[in-house]
Amino acid sequence: MTRRRPARLAALTLTAAAALTLSACGGDDNSADDKDKIAGADTGSDTSTSPSPSASSTEAGGRPKIELPSDMKLTFEDAETGDAVKDAVLADNAQRMRALNAAIAGTDPKGTALGFYNTGKALEASVSWVAQFEKVDATVTGEVRYFNRKVTLKDEASAGLTFCADESKGFSKDRKTGKVAKTPVTKNSYVLYNTRLEKNADGVWQTSQIISTRGAAQCQP
Repeated sequence: MTRRRPARLAALTLTAAAALTLSACGGDDNSADDKDKIAGADTGSDTSTSPSPSASSTEAGGRPKIELPSDMKLTFEDAETGDAVKDAVLADNAQRMRALNAAIAGTDPKGTALGFYNTGKALEASVSWVAQFEKVDATVTGEVRYFNRKVTLKDEASAGLTFCADESKGFSKDRKTGKVAKTPVTKNSYVLYNTRLEKNADGVWQTSQIISTRGAAQCQP
């Protein structure tokens, strides 16, 4: 029996994948409409155990090595603030976004990096979202630019991070045919992210909560 590919998945853009929009599973009652909520964006404090990276897939410091396909490019602006702690938050957030796309693309099939840079509901949602792509045999391709990245330190072990994403050159791709589902550039090609990160015992800033607003005015070119 032929599977019917959901139209929404067929038209996904690269950072929409990173946003986990499809698998929203609840959030704060004061958050935006469901279409703007991200899975794992609720304020719960429960945590999940992160997969342990193997020795052959780690970089210096025990961090998992992340590789993206040659047809995928993620650019992160505002990487240095002059504050070492804020810079660490920005660096681990960038790795989190790379890890999610690597898991979707199949370059990290065990999701090692995904578990390393996510925790709690954000981790559960990330795993669920990767499974949605696997279900319809789709991947991601193209370029996404992350900009206006601003960190607010809450305390020694928690921080808030807002940033924008330019998805105008990112798309989904059918694994079997290689066909890219290109979509026109609109205001919804630009997304505002509001995230929370927690510093774990190993000093890694893990994403625990994430909410997005597509078409946000402050992210428009």
